[in-house]
Amino acid sequence: MERSQALTGNSFEAHQQRRLALIERMIRGGGGIAVIPTSPEQARNRDTHYPYRADSYFQYLTGFTEPEAVLVIVVGRSDAPPQSILFCREKNLEREIWDGFRHGPEGACEVFGFDAAHAIGELDSKLPEMLADQPALWFSIGQDAGWDRRIASALNTVRAESRSGKRAPATVRDVRAELDAMRLVKDAAELGIMRRAAAISTTAHIRAMRFVAPGRFEYEVEAELLHEFRRQGCEYPAYTSIVAGGANACVLHYVGNDQVLRDGDLLLIDAGGELTGYASDITRSFPVNGRFSGPQADVYDMVLDAQAAAIAAVRPGGTFADPHEAALKVLAQGMLDLKLLQGSLDGVIESESYKRFYMHRTSHWLGKDVHDVGEYKEGEHWAPLLPGMVLTIEPGCYIRPADDVPKAFWNIGVRIEDDAVVTAAACEIITLAAPKKIADIEALMRDGRGG
Repeated sequence: MERSQALTGNSFEAHQQRRLALIERMIRGGGGIAVIPTSPEQARNRDTHYPYRADSYFQYLTGFTEPEAVLVIVVGRSDAPPQSILFCREKNLEREIWDGFRHGPEGACEVFGFDAAHAIGELDSKLPEMLADQPALWFSIGQDAGWDRRIASALNTVRAESRSGKRAPATVRDVRAELDAMRLVKDAAELGIMRRAAAISTTAHIRAMRFVAPGRFEYEVEAELLHEFRRQGCEYPAYTSIVAGGANACVLHYVGNDQVLRDGDLLLIDAGGELTGYASDITRSFPVNGRFSGPQADVYDMVLDAQAAAIAAVRPGGTFADPHEAALKVLAQGMLDLKLLQGSLDGVIESESYKRFYMHRTSHWLGKDVHDVGEYKEGEHWAPLLPGMVLTIEPGCYIRPADDVPKAFWNIGVRIEDDAVVTAAACEIITLAAPKKIADIEALMRDGRGG
């Protein structure tokens, strides 16, 4: 049994249901044929490749993780039921000795529940035949130039046979619009995997807190995170881990992770594991020496209060913008209270002067991609929050040295991030096990060092 089967316990029933849901959307859109390729392998250097990860859309619909594969969904003809067809690598015992197991078309059809499967080498000859007389082609236009050319060639082959009565699809539609809407609301199988990914990642952050001490390097802490991710089953980090000590914490996407950790500095860790294609995303900020200074605690508590306000604003019937607006009011008032800014709360928000210290939004969608797909607005209105949506809650404050900033606050960078599942009543924080209250962090670091 493959890992995702073991985790979901459904023998890819969830993937079959997603394909059926896409078929229903295609029928409502007039029918046609969808072509959804997986990611190509990428060379790292002369004779090695980067670790392979299947395309998120393809993986979402199939659960199939081998490279060189394409899903074709045929809906448009009235004389036949809809079909999900996989094209994949053939069985090859010699290549399996070198590269590992392959399902092959027959095995993939049986295990993953496709209606039919063929060798990937047959795709270019079969695709024009499948495209002929379809009302529309559903495809990720512009995502990959090579695939754009391949699709154009297949369409031209159909058009070249127009005298024999064959017609190419009259419409090309971007299948991502339908898939993005589907992926925005997670099903039970997805939420189960995401809860497990979150649990693994919280233990990694706890491990890092216990390990950190002055004189250690950022990359040593990163190694502790990666060890815990892999030890508990995550295939990869969901993104390049940010392990940022001192001034590095004021660089939002710092990934150098090569500086020594200094006594008296804060350390910001933004890291999460990926489990069977689903991301977690956690940030914690804490003192290298295990004790918050007064100014550090002031900034930290301000951000923690902002996060609490944002979490309280996550509920069905609200909008994606609500958590950000709630956090922003707390942060802006806190910046005024700490004398980082001058003026009134309304003035600070209206002028956006707060962006000097808080320049990003409070949330993003989370799922198969760490910045997951899905629209944030519907027309001029922010997207409504619905049960099953997953978003991050991550306010922050980043204070660089400046003449008009009290020196005690220089190089303090704080971000606190958790993953929230919208529920029927409010939200479920699935990363709550990673400590974030000052007393809890200090106690953990003290106990982790033996007193």
